[in-house]
Amino acid sequence: MAEQKVKLLKKEEIAKDTMAFHWEVPEGFEFKAGQFGDFTLINPSETDDKGNSREFSFVHAPSENALTTATRIRDTAFKRELSNLAEGEVVNFEGPIGDFKLHKTESTPAVFLIGGIGVTAIRSMIAEATKQQTNHHMTLLHSNSRPEDAPFQDDFKKFEEQNKNFKFVPVMTQVDSAEWKGETGHIDEDMLKRYVSDVNEPIYYLSGPGGMVNAMYDMLVEAGVNEDNIRAEEFYGY
Repeated sequence: MAEQKVKLLKKEEIAKDTMAFHWEVPEGFEFKAGQFGDFTLINPSETDDKGNSREFSFVHAPSENALTTATRIRDTAFKRELSNLAEGEVVNFEGPIGDFKLHKTESTPAVFLIGGIGVTAIRSMIAEATKQQTNHHMTLLHSNSRPEDAPFQDDFKKFEEQNKNFKFVPVMTQVDSAEWKGETGHIDEDMLKRYVSDVNEPIYYLSGPGGMVNAMYDMLVEAGVNEDNIRAEEFYGY
């Protein structure tokens, strides 16, 4: 896993204050759905005490033959430099990294309890399972403040149409319930049980802001879920 340079091909806004960055795929690069890479700015004009490197999950599945990352754009030195990066510029890249991957036993369901842009790794997993036509029963509860804040909604709707084993549940926490017909409020045990008949059966995947990941972990434990069946990753893309 040697460090190499990758070129920025395109950048685009995919939700409010959220950008995707499409990178040139290094020759011979291979990864597993759910993994991430380390991206380092080269000679940025400003920096901060967190340095010039950040870890970002890969948005696409390996079968989609693309290297894309996505992040919320915050008012930090790194995010300012990243969002101002011109197409054609390069960064240092190291990857793939990580073991946050879909379990192999297809008879065991997967439930994803995800906040915001923490869904990038999950999009990769679901896209790959859909492409490979695995038999995993997958349920995604994706929490965002409002629809305009929610990335990849169209992708998940498409995967739901293509994959009879996948259920997509968008959850909004700051919407008028009269205007939004889906789930509202924070994900809790009651909401979970509307979509998961036996909460002890699945493997759970948690990703998002640290506070949400901790809250989801505690909620599952209180619901009686075996902690060995919970896989959590605090998402640093925020």
